[in-house]
Amino acid sequence: MLLGGREAHQRSFAKALSWRVLGSVDTFLLSWLFTGSPKAAGAIATTEVITKMFLYYGHERVWSAIKWGVKSEEAADPAAKI
Repeated sequence: MLLGGREAHQRSFAKALSWRVLGSVDTFLLSWLFTGSPKAAGAIATTEVITKMFLYYGHERVWSAIKWGVKSEEAADPAAKI
């Protein structure tokens, strides 16, 4: 696993993809509003989706390796104490 963590790569990628779809729709609409050009907005949104998807994926993987603020599995599962 890249950088360890409890989350599978596929899950991190699926989260990144769904977030990018929402973010890219937002970027497209804002770009269209500011430029007045749907063609320019499409170019901006297309570039943005590619770069930010990979940035988000890497960000998630790094944070999954940081233990600060994460409860252990035993602490999270009250049944484990029985």
